[in-house]
Amino acid sequence: MLSFPNAKINIGLNITGKRPDGYHNLETVFYPIGLCDVLEVQPSETCDDYSFASSGIAIDGDPEQNLILKAYRLLQQDFPLPPIDISLVKHIPFGAGLGGGSADAAFMLKMLNEMAELGLSDEKLEVYAVQLGADCPVFIKNKPVFATGIGNVFSETDLSLAGYFLVLVKPDIHVSTPEAYSLVVPRKPEASLPELIKLPVEQWKDLIVNDFEKSVFARYPQIAEIKESLYSAGALYASMSGSGSSVYGLFASEPEQLPAFDNCFITGGELR
Repeated sequence: MLSFPNAKINIGLNITGKRPDGYHNLETVFYPIGLCDVLEVQPSETCDDYSFASSGIAIDGDPEQNLILKAYRLLQQDFPLPPIDISLVKHIPFGAGLGGGSADAAFMLKMLNEMAELGLSDEKLEVYAVQLGADCPVFIKNKPVFATGIGNVFSETDLSLAGYFLVLVKPDIHVSTPEAYSLVVPRKPEASLPELIKLPVEQWKDLIVNDFEKSVFARYPQIAEIKESLYSAGALYASMSGSGSSVYGLFASEPEQLPAFDNCFITGGELR
């Protein structure tokens, strides 16, 4: 069984308060994009539990700490899962605010649900997914949503960026999520994000913000420079995604020329 876990970007990200449990309440729009990993899962004939192989971007550390394996272990607590062989081709960069690890975990849950015929609804899969990470549940239904809570309470949105051209730039900088949250100052947004996204994209620049940018840009000026470079290249709207370090620009059409963006991961394409 083969799947293609995709990344997401955040359209706006307001950190509205800190919770008693140490997490933060937020509001954002999650928007799926075409940058994908490749995840294959097959019943194993050679092992009693699982085998795991990866290629593409290097994955360091104990496989048991990988969210894909954590997803397998999570369902294994409640269901008799078969031994499996797992293969991952990693394209979505780490520490980029793109949700790559969360997408891999969510797609793993969906694949195991189908492979083992568990019969779990999307809503039940979301309950499992949030145990793996705050933004994991968004990849279960995998469509644009307005999110609140810790990023796990969803409301439908009819936002469509189909036809816009996305340019995504990720510098060789890793912004840790705990670090980003430790620096951000929660605030109540001045305007409603669900209302702001109804405005034309070319009006978003001075209205839709990512609250992480102020502190992350102060610590990593190169990320701020990428955002300004995208605007200089003609982006209608540009923003850091999540807690960084990737920055995306939305263009009316494919830009004729972009800055060099040395030592950066760069991808793009027309949104659907």
